[in-house]
Formats: sequence, structure tokens, C-alpha cells
Amino acid sequence: MPLDLADYENKAREAVKAFWGNRAAAVAKQKELGRVDQGERAGVTAGNNMDGFIALIQDVIRANGLADAHMMMERRVLTLPGFFRPTKLWDLLIVKDGKLIAALELKSQVGPSFGNNFNNRTEEAIGTAVCLWTAFRDGAFGKEAQRPFVGWLMLVEDAPKSRSPVRDSSPHFDVFPEFRGACYLERYNILCRKLVQEQLYTTATIIASPRTAADTGDYVDLSELTGLKTFVTSFAGHIAAEAAR
Repeated sequence: MPLDLADYENKAREAVKAFWGNRAAAVAKQKELGRVDQGERAGVTAGNNMDGFIALIQDVIRANGLADAHMMMERRVLTLPGFFRPTKLWDLLIVKDGKLIAALELKSQVGPSFGNNFNNRTEEAIGTAVCLWTAFRDGAFGKEAQRPFVGWLMLVEDAPKSRSPVRDSSPHFDVFPEFRGACYLERYNILCRKLVQEQLYTTATIIASPRTAADTGDYVDLSELTGLKTFVTSFAGHIAAEAAR
């Protein structure tokens, strides 16, 4: 039976529209109430900016035969045991019959500041995966548990500052050549590629979208390996395999 990608391209465009629309609505509401966060924080604290992507993931689950799985979306049920710390709060968990099917992180970053946020996201993504897989190795999810799907999806603002070359200072040893002069979007692309190559995530995806996409839903992939189709296809395959067990 072929995989069903649940019309992901159109739904992704709707998710992008919702992302930018929710941010703009949050800023407008805070201005109306006279409580305006500094910089871009008002849009970040809206709290539901990636809901459109959660809806897409839910559609993929249903379309590939695992409609009876439970999608955990409320904060109180989103923690998993860790190895280096007691628990980790995830963005989305899929569980069926007490079995962890998937754990996903859905993140975003908009300008104007990309540097510090990129470093924080990188450290967070690596640490989260290492903690989960080490806990998995030691039986945190059952002694005979199958490997879950572990996914990382990042939406970054497509803007001049995210596409401008970045210089690095490393006075003692050379930076790896792929990072030299790479813009932040390309650095996220490199990060995603290496997260998969090092088997820290089943798939890791970066998409770039301009603020004008609130009307159009426009977004672009940075590469085939780190693109949204790869994410959706891999996830659909995992779900279909679980449904067939």
C-alpha cells in the first residue's frame, strides 16, 4: 500500500500562513491591551504558532492507518524520561498502547537576531536527542521497545539577515570548511543534515519563509535531505509500519 502524504504541500502552505498570521495577531492584541513585549517577543509568546504543522502531522497519522494513536499536545502529558536529567518536555508525542511511537520538536526563529538563537537551538537539539537515546538504551521506554520516530522541524524567517554570510572567530584551530561564510539558513541546513547523519534524529527539517507569506504561505526547502517532503515521507513510513504491526 503506497504511503499517503496527506496533501502535505497545500497543508504546509496553510500552516505557514497560520504561523505568520498568529504572530501578527498576537502583536496586535498586545498593543490593543497596552502590554507590548520587547522586540519580537510578542509573536513568540503567542504559543500556538506551529499548530498548523501539528494538524499536518495529525493528518499523516490518520491517512497511514494509525488513527487510534494518541497525540499528546497538552503540556502536562508532554514529558519523557531522560538520562542526564529526570524529564524533558517535548512539543508533540504520539503514543499507542503504552508505546512511544514518535517524539517531535517543532521550532521557529524570526529576526532580527539570529546568532544567539541559532547557537541556543543547536545546543538544545543536540542535547535533547542525546538525552533521549541514552535513556532509550537504558530501557526508559521498555526493555523491548522499538525505536521511536524522533523528528525536528524548524521554520526560520527568510530575510536578508538570515541569508547574509557570517564570519566566525576561531583563533586556535580552523572552523570546518562548510561553516566558513555560511549564512544562518545554511547553518541550519548543515545542522539538520548532521543531526540525521549522526542518527540523533530520524529526520531534521529546515524551511525558510518570508513574513509576506502570511498571505501566500510561501516557503522553501534548503536541500532535499532536510526538506519537508523528506520529513513527511519518513514520518508517514514510520506510521504505516507501526499500523502494520
